[in-house]
Amino acid sequence: MTVPVEHHHADVSGGWLRAATFGAMDGLVTNIALIAGVGGATADRHTLVLTGVAGLVAGAISMAIGEYTSVRTQNEQIAAELAKERHELRVNPDGEADELVAAWTARGLPGDLARQVADVLKDHPEQALRVHAQEELGVVPDELPSPWTAAASSFVCFAVGALIPLLTLLLGYEPLWAALLVGGAGLFVTGAVIARLTARPWWRGGLRQLLLGSAAAGATFVIGSLLGA
Repeated sequence: MTVPVEHHHADVSGGWLRAATFGAMDGLVTNIALIAGVGGATADRHTLVLTGVAGLVAGAISMAIGEYTSVRTQNEQIAAELAKERHELRVNPDGEADELVAAWTARGLPGDLARQVADVLKDHPEQALRVHAQEELGVVPDELPSPWTAAASSFVCFAVGALIPLLTLLLGYEPLWAALLVGGAGLFVTGAVIARLTARPWWRGGLRQLLLGSAAAGATFVIGSLLGA
């Protein structure tokens, strides 16, 4: 007896994971670099806190607006292409069926079977549109990412990421190295978590993000030190 196998896949089209990942990493790197740059020029805690808070608020809002606009624009472009495809299916169903047959046979599907399926789809316009969208555009019409989800994910994750290197300063601990150390730990942990979500070695993802963030912080610290001098 054949035992049915259940497959559980992560949601890769909802728009939240990319925005959340980008937001968290950008929040961490941006504020670590800002604090390092300003800290290279001055050791004043009030200035560092003000810089970090301003970076958090401005960055989170900017990221949310950017994610909303980019995902909304992408969806509108896809909608325009779907409308074009729907029109072509209405005025030239045979030609569109021929396109499917050519695509499927090029992948090794028997020609008679490809023709049979394509002809059946001509009687089901919405299913035909779905198949053409997947074949020609690489999208599923009813599974497009939400711009609001992307914006909210990006806003929250950027704010959380940007808050991490500020924690020691907000708690009254003034040394710059402490803020950078906590920020570096945040980079490593976030990179490790994201690596686990994508089934990759956690230590490699954490180390990669730590090295990239450290490079950004080092560059801004040197520039801040030079300008401060």
